[in-house]
Amino acid sequence: MPTWDDVADGLARLADEDRFTGSVLVAQGDRTLLESCGGLADRAAATPIHPGTRLGLASLSKAFTAAAVLTCVRDGLVGVEDRVADVLPASRRPRTMSPEVTVHHLLSHTSGIGDYAEEDEDLPGYVEDYAALWRNRPMYRMERPDDFLPLYTEAAPTAQPGAEFHYSNAGFVLLAAVVEEVTGREFVPAVTERVLRPTGMASSGYFRSDEAVPDVAVGYLPRTGSEAPWRSNTFSIPVIGGGDGGAHATARDLDRFLRAIAHGDLLGGDLSAQMRSRHVPVADGLWYGYGLYVRADRGFGHDGGDPGIETVARHLPDRDLTLVALCSGEGMLAELWPLVLSAL
Repeated sequence: MPTWDDVADGLARLADEDRFTGSVLVAQGDRTLLESCGGLADRAAATPIHPGTRLGLASLSKAFTAAAVLTCVRDGLVGVEDRVADVLPASRRPRTMSPEVTVHHLLSHTSGIGDYAEEDEDLPGYVEDYAALWRNRPMYRMERPDDFLPLYTEAAPTAQPGAEFHYSNAGFVLLAAVVEEVTGREFVPAVTERVLRPTGMASSGYFRSDEAVPDVAVGYLPRTGSEAPWRSNTFSIPVIGGGDGGAHATARDLDRFLRAIAHGDLLGGDLSAQMRSRHVPVADGLWYGYGLYVRADRGFGHDGGDPGIETVARHLPDRDLTLVALCSGEGMLAELWPLVLSAL
């Protein structure tokens, strides 16, 4: 079996060949088994990625949204069985949504609402290229949950509420609106105050792409040829993250977050267990909780993919082990992640 030193050597080789641009962390309790960074956070400035670099998380951010909702449940502001129609005014929810959709349905991807970025290629509205959504729609105007509503308010439902798992980005955008409605705060400040700060994620946040923020990695799209220029993902994703994705974090901060969920530090024991519960089957040996995938070994976490971004983070509570891989490029995890798992 490879050692962690072997894995570190392999990651260094991938970085030298420009096949790994990002940050990897494996931590067990207070011990760091592996910490490796490779590539450039900003290719124009030749700024290297280091452990303090904040990388885009894409849909891994859904775990933060779910945690923010559950802090509202903890505080008595909303319940998981509350109907969304009773929480949000009609102007903030899709017109095609069943009145029976609950907060639980949104958290577990069982709402059946139509998505603005449908990922099932067999369904109408399938979006093959997420970046294409912003070619005729200014990405710099996508700042709040309600800005996305016109994209899915008339989308046909995919199933009855509670019938089945169906991954829905729009469902988590709607959860961000729920957080705003019950707290009276905009989503980004609310999730920062309720989730990021209490879990010690001091370096993480939702950073606008049109603001000069230090130590934030640029995501890069695949090159069209060996002589083609590198292009950033600036115009391929919304200007700021929200309920369904787009936060930035260090690998260390993700370890802090996952441990806070594992130990009940943020939500308390009961709600933390509810977040990690197997609410709906996804595939053999895989379930979805609330903003988390849950595995047969009780490991939990999430992954993410956007133009110019690939991420995965997982915590194995029985081993007190966290694994994180964040990439500011595409097509890297397929080789990188199996290399990390080979030392387990």
